[in-house]
Amino acid sequence: MRVLVTGGCGFLGSHVCEFYGKKGAEVISYDNMTKHEFQRIGLAAKKARDFNWYFLKDMGVKMVKADVRNYEELLDHANGCNYIIHTAAQPAMTISWENPRLDFTTNIVGTFNVLETARKLKIPIVNCSTIHVYGNKINEELREGKTRYTRKPQGIDENYPILGGTLSPLHGSKAALDIYTKVYIDTYRLQAASFRLTGIYGTRQFGGEDHGWVANFAIRNVMNRPVIIFGTGKQVRDIIYATDVCEAFHAFYKTRNSGVYNIGGGLKTAISLLECIDLIGKINGKNPTVKFSPNRYADLRYFICDISKAKKELNWAPKILPDEGLSTMISWIKENINILAIKER
Repeated sequence: MRVLVTGGCGFLGSHVCEFYGKKGAEVISYDNMTKHEFQRIGLAAKKARDFNWYFLKDMGVKMVKADVRNYEELLDHANGCNYIIHTAAQPAMTISWENPRLDFTTNIVGTFNVLETARKLKIPIVNCSTIHVYGNKINEELREGKTRYTRKPQGIDENYPILGGTLSPLHGSKAALDIYTKVYIDTYRLQAASFRLTGIYGTRQFGGEDHGWVANFAIRNVMNRPVIIFGTGKQVRDIIYATDVCEAFHAFYKTRNSGVYNIGGGLKTAISLLECIDLIGKINGKNPTVKFSPNRYADLRYFICDISKAKKELNWAPKILPDEGLSTMISWIKENINILAIKER
């Protein structure tokens, strides 16, 4: 088996490369190695950005430095592959406000190129979308509890209307790639899926305030830095460990049941920001310090995936609960603290 992973040196992409490498597949990591996010969160940017590159290279993964916005180059490297997993993205809502052109070209043009490559070569593909395609109108359906927002019913499935409420460029670009995936399924009978992903976390995640909040909270707690909360901290996500997402990718490859899927931890992993901070402090043995800032524009205060469709169509379900996943991530952070030197803005 030969697998091309776009964004292969990113957090999720590196886990996908590792997952298939351990299965004995020939893996190609295709990544432009941009440092946008790393420079914003004050990490040792070059060390952090290169970390996954050398981790994967040492595993025997074929490393390609290239951009999904370059169709000809993408097509060339995908030739001979059996599967494309498209994790390359501009994932941060804040960056989408500030640089909508980067957001558009990466998420829409890049995904179009990947879909065209898969169509031309007749190979299956999974694109990474997000629960943010639903917009934030969900906020109007919430009640405020002691530590979290609540909603009935708790889970939200794929039939919930998309793009409701106040929108940002990220909402638009992610919804577009979601729709284009469905277009290629219907028009070209492409074996394809779009995964609407919730809060992914795990080792090798260099999280910041813009993106990767679970890792950001853990890094700050380990480093005795205050955790910054935007809003009340009662925002809820069904967080999911990276290897569970890798299993979902493989489940699609085995079933080839095309479509759009909510991929998250479901009810068992639902946790609010405040609850997550407390759990991190308990695991790490350090009382967290929390600072509050105003709500951020277009924030989604609640999402718990109803994963019934993925269970039925893909025969997939997540396995790792927050206690286990966070413990593993915190241990990794402690081992790599030299890369995680956050500078306060």
